[in-house]
Amino acid sequence: MAEAKKTTKKTVKAEEKVEAKETTSKGGNLKPAYTTRLQERFNSEIKETLMKKFEYKSIMQVPHLDKIVVNIGVGDATQDKKRIEEAVEELGLITGQKPIITKAKKSIATFKLREGEPIGCKVTLRGIRMYEFFDKLVSISLPRVRDFRGVSKNSFDGRGNYTLGIKEQLIFPEIDYDKVNKVRGMDIVIVTTAKSDEEAFALLKELGMPFSR
Repeated sequence: MAEAKKTTKKTVKAEEKVEAKETTSKGGNLKPAYTTRLQERFNSEIKETLMKKFEYKSIMQVPHLDKIVVNIGVGDATQDKKRIEEAVEELGLITGQKPIITKAKKSIATFKLREGEPIGCKVTLRGIRMYEFFDKLVSISLPRVRDFRGVSKNSFDGRGNYTLGIKEQLIFPEIDYDKVNKVRGMDIVIVTTAKSDEEAFALLKELGMPFSR
């Protein structure tokens, strides 16, 4: 009986170690419990499409999304500190992640701005949150823009990254129109691992980015 108990304990510990390895990535972070529909489509369809289009020799050469940075500038925060709080709350609702407050790097007397004063907020999205935000952006939010005819093809930076300007936070479903005190715009920077704008364009188009014709 004693030997049986020892064997059982050893088996349980061994199983726990295996589970720990399976749920932990190389960096020591927990692996996501699920993948988004966009990630699944990327892995099952888009990778193969890009492989054929650009004739990559290895699957590792296929470009993918690296991170998405969403930034809101709050110029009126110098007059009213509550404005920065409102922007932080709204950006948190939109992205599902707590924003960090950005501060002025130097004083500008013309704008009555002092070094270190809060002037905006931003969020850097990676992994599941990044794919969920991108999916929501192209599937729900952008089509809600008034007279929407697609986004510009000329907003790449020459290194495979794309910047998109949004005029109103109201296009996002998390924002309650009746609770908004001021309409604010935001910049969305989509960083990819693509080595060229052509590759980045193909990647974003396959992921559903509605480029104008």
